[in-house]
Amino acid sequence: MSNLSQPKNLQDILKWEMGNLFSREKVTVLSGQNLSMGAVVGKITKGVCPTTGTAGDGNTGGGTCTGVTAGVKAKVGTYTLKCIVVQAGSGIFTVEDPDGYGLPDAKAEVAYTNDQLNFTINDGSPDYVVGDIFTIRIAAGSGKVKAVASAGLIGDFDAHGILTVAVNATDGDTEGVAIVRNARVVSANLVWPAESPLETTKWLVQLAVKGILEVSEV
Repeated sequence: MSNLSQPKNLQDILKWEMGNLFSREKVTVLSGQNLSMGAVVGKITKGVCPTTGTAGDGNTGGGTCTGVTAGVKAKVGTYTLKCIVVQAGSGIFTVEDPDGYGLPDAKAEVAYTNDQLNFTINDGSPDYVVGDIFTIRIAAGSGKVKAVASAGLIGDFDAHGILTVAVNATDGDTEGVAIVRNARVVSANLVWPAESPLETTKWLVQLAVKGILEVSEV
């Protein structure tokens, strides 16, 4: 006689949640995703990063800001790069994040790398003057969810919750339900993306911060 295996159900993953569905949240799964019950999802909190900075209307310098990419800690809002030191064929710029915090200074003609933002300020003619600026705006994301991604840059780098049902959004955005707070789950039965390396330890810590804690399967 062959052995029969029963597919996993939600009780194999979710061992406790708060009453009145408090632990749950309606979510919209991004089009193109086909996710299993128990999939750990991230929330799209950031829009696409522009590839160039916008020169200030009153700039004297004729240079540009190119090669812009977001880092894993990029914030929603406007970054401001401001010339504070004039140098022939170059210049030093302060870098301020959307919350007004200063990042390390940038130098024209030198690639700038940071866990929030990367770019290159290019020299032009005429040279920059003190007060010339570039702005880089990162828009807010859609708030939809997708499978967490180790290299995600739109918010999917961080764990938001766990799907309570399978959701096939292959052909378009599809609604679902996720556990997003105050619950006890069997981490061995969670569904992770098919990628390497996986950031499972980090994602479990992020879920724990939301009150979603690991328990043993009993």
